[in-house]
Amino acid sequence: MKLCCVQLFNAGSLDDVLLIWKAKSASMDADCSIDIQLLCGSGLTTTRAYLLSQRLPEAEAALQRLLDCEKAGDFEDFSVEGHSAQYAAYYTP
Repeated sequence: MKLCCVQLFNAGSLDDVLLIWKAKSASMDADCSIDIQLLCGSGLTTTRAYLLSQRLPEAEAALQRLLDCEKAGDFEDFSVEGHSAQYAAYYTP
């Protein structure tokens, strides 16, 4: 499931943000293994704005978690390119 989310992250489409969130929130194990950063394939600022524009409970929950994680420092030095490179290195044999 995480690898699928990584692929969606790399595609960078805002249409996939809530799909990744749904996967992340499917279970406690999924929540732990699917990084919050994977929601942000279009960038942190763009993803925040997108979630804020959605009038859905799941978008509000995702936005709140994103904001909490941002306050906790989980997005320090975050870049789409950097995270993409990390995932590529991890999944490349």
